[in-house]
Amino acid sequence: MIGGIVSSLLAKPEDIIASDPSEKARESLKEKYGIQVTSDNAKAASMADILFLAVKPHIYPAAAAQIKDHLKPSAVIVTIAAGQTLAHMADLLGEDTKIVRAMPNTPALVSEGMAALCPNKNVTGQEFDEVKSIFDSFGKSEKISEDLFDAVVGVSGSSPAYVYMFIEAMADAAVAEGMPRDKAYVFAAQAVLGSAKMVLETGRHPGDLKDMVCSPGGTTIKAVIALEQTGMRGSVMQAVQECIDKSKEMSK
Repeated sequence: MIGGIVSSLLAKPEDIIASDPSEKARESLKEKYGIQVTSDNAKAASMADILFLAVKPHIYPAAAAQIKDHLKPSAVIVTIAAGQTLAHMADLLGEDTKIVRAMPNTPALVSEGMAALCPNKNVTGQEFDEVKSIFDSFGKSEKISEDLFDAVVGVSGSSPAYVYMFIEAMADAAVAEGMPRDKAYVFAAQAVLGSAKMVLETGRHPGDLKDMVCSPGGTTIKAVIALEQTGMRGSVMQAVQECIDKSKEMSK
């Protein structure tokens, strides 16, 4: 996220501060991006107009306690963790706190992230647009209702892991036929990247795009039949549902 913000010129490096307990992590961030760093969460909070609270879910109560009394009244807090609802964060930080709940994914590292965003009632339209512009700097973002966040976790937040497994499986099959592994990963990954881009840029239904590849009596339709017979779509839907169920469990 820092890389996207810096490269898009949304903020100068010297206007960004990151807090991390690891000295190694702090020095790495400072060296790579030229930003300010600290190990003091309260210090970072006191300086921030927009504060990204990006810690593991179980650390949120402790982190919130550290920053609660040091926030600027106008600060917008962006939360990034499964299960941390707007209501829960208001309990931790105060009912008047401006909060945007976010669920990005790891492709943000290569500026191809996808993020869901939901503001609470205290966030103005202009403030939300500022937060959205940050997420758009390293991918895409959409404003959605909070009741859909569990679905977002399943279809976007966690799904890169499923896609990596798919790429690995395709590459393994190519390696079994004699293709060098490094080339197999490139062929498989680029095919996935290009296919995803066609869905986004053409606006056509994925089924229509699939049919474009399936010539009558050809190689692709044979592969599609094999995937259907082994339950690929059912397995994917079950995996996404399991992920959603776990996210709902964490929100209780």
